[in-house]
Amino acid sequence: MKIGIDLGGTKTEGILIDDTGKELARNRIKTEKNYDGTISGIISIVKKFETDFGDSESVGIGMPGCVSSDSALVKNANSIWLNGKPFKKDLEKELERRVNLENDANCFALSEAVDGAGKGHPVVFGVIIGTGTGGGISINQKVLAGKNNIAGEWGHVGLPNRSDDEKKYVKRCYCEKNGCMETYVSGPGFASSFNLKHKTDYDSHAILNEFNNNETRAIEALENYVDHLARGLSLVCNILDPDIIVLGGGMSNISFIYEHINTSLKKYIFSDTFNTKVVKNVHGDSGGVRGAAWLS
Repeated sequence: MKIGIDLGGTKTEGILIDDTGKELARNRIKTEKNYDGTISGIISIVKKFETDFGDSESVGIGMPGCVSSDSALVKNANSIWLNGKPFKKDLEKELERRVNLENDANCFALSEAVDGAGKGHPVVFGVIIGTGTGGGISINQKVLAGKNNIAGEWGHVGLPNRSDDEKKYVKRCYCEKNGCMETYVSGPGFASSFNLKHKTDYDSHAILNEFNNNETRAIEALENYVDHLARGLSLVCNILDPDIIVLGGGMSNISFIYEHINTSLKKYIFSDTFNTKVVKNVHGDSGGVRGAAWLS
């Protein structure tokens, strides 16, 4: 049996699966927004599973951010109370065993590679387009983290060939750089660009409601969104050339994307042939926690 934990800013979810991927149990708790409370919550989930089902083979944890290869401390986590802390070391001490710790986007990519939309494909690029934007790489059902643990950090590359309007109607990214993919294709980024252009105060759901009512400005916004997504993914394809690209996160539920993205993407690829497909995930919100369980 394997335990996977998906550590989020508001909730911590655990799953227990067998070696075939069958779910045996699931538990969700509120994430305590302090370091000791976060660790205690994870330990409570593990102990509950093992009390009910016996000892597990491994414990994997997916989290925003990653562990620095130099200091072994957490970096880049939006759960800021984890940053600068020896999170992996402290968990292993409390649980008295090895813990597999990975970025949540990497866990998503691994989940879809093992038994999701990327099953049977050697190189899978997993994309998160939700509250934030990120990516993960799985090669032969193993995470490729990179030397600096930032492989797949696609959300913080620049949108290629930005027009004047695209420079005008966008906010600076929280990372302090201009033009990051996250500011265009995340849910809040998509809404922000729309609001700046049209002087509205919409979230992404309100824009989609306009789109469903055939409002011209919303149709144009979705068309631009797909084009932004295609231009950003073309960078990944020209460098990594994955077998398949799997989309996850809230924006991945928009059917309009899949009706147009594969045609749009081909326009920006440096090749006379291009057979990589962009597809929707299979496991939905469970991708991260399932991927964490598959980390061992």
